[in-house]
Amino acid sequence: MRIARSILALGVGIGATRLQAADMAKEYIERREGGLYVAGTRISLDSIVYAFRRGGAPETICQNFELLTLEEVYGAIAHYLAHQAETDTYLLQKDDQWAEGRRQAEPLPESLREKLLRFRQESSAQRQP
Repeated sequence: MRIARSILALGVGIGATRLQAADMAKEYIERREGGLYVAGTRISLDSIVYAFRRGGAPETICQNFELLTLEEVYGAIAHYLAHQAETDTYLLQKDDQWAEGRRQAEPLPESLREKLLRFRQESSAQRQP
């Protein structure tokens, strides 16, 4: 009896309204420009999934992505878990695209490479006491 009251109090029982049912069907992920993003944001699902795979708690992920609400983070994780096989395939394809882009990228001119290396060495020398 207690469980039945709890379910009805949450609005998921037989008497649930259309509005409540619509709230439960909220979409947190949208496909845009060939990628998957948290709906209404520029934050990719990739970012959330990789943080989640590294063991990040939803609350921690939410802190790292200040534009997202905790609800959106949980929604993105729920989407990933519900569509894990296809999301994993999508992530592998994205990794392949990045790798191909790196292979095709032109190398830095030697003079610029030398300047960057010198700067890096000088910066690390200044940090050490």
